[in-house]
Amino acid sequence: MARRKGRILAFQALYSWDVGREPIDTILAFSWVSPENLERLGESGLLFTKLLVAGTIEHIAEIDALIRAYVSAWDFDRISKVDLALLRISVYSLLYQKETHPSIVIDEAVEIAKDFGQDDSYRFINAVLDNIRKATDKNSI
Repeated sequence: MARRKGRILAFQALYSWDVGREPIDTILAFSWVSPENLERLGESGLLFTKLLVAGTIEHIAEIDALIRAYVSAWDFDRISKVDLALLRISVYSLLYQKETHPSIVIDEAVEIAKDFGQDDSYRFINAVLDNIRKATDKNSI
């Protein structure tokens, strides 16, 4: 459960970064989260969350290029900021967190999209991430 909460917090932080263009240090302070909730996340959960956010931002150009390649029927700039933040942290996980099975990354993204996205966001998220997973699996062989 800590990983799920960490992903939700990372998704919210990345959304905030994208919308407000706050410096990464400000985002990683998680000032909008109560100290009690941060404490419940635990040290390892907070570290996981910070890694997701910082890693995603560090590799944002590569991640966005990959997303663009798999949403070619869509105008990238019209993807909702919620969906984009979720896609970005998930693509980062698929590319750089090999210890987490891709199906877990995709399932978590779909569940978070159901909670925070628009009605059909989870289907869009699932399709894009599944196609990226398949492509990256082929390239790993």
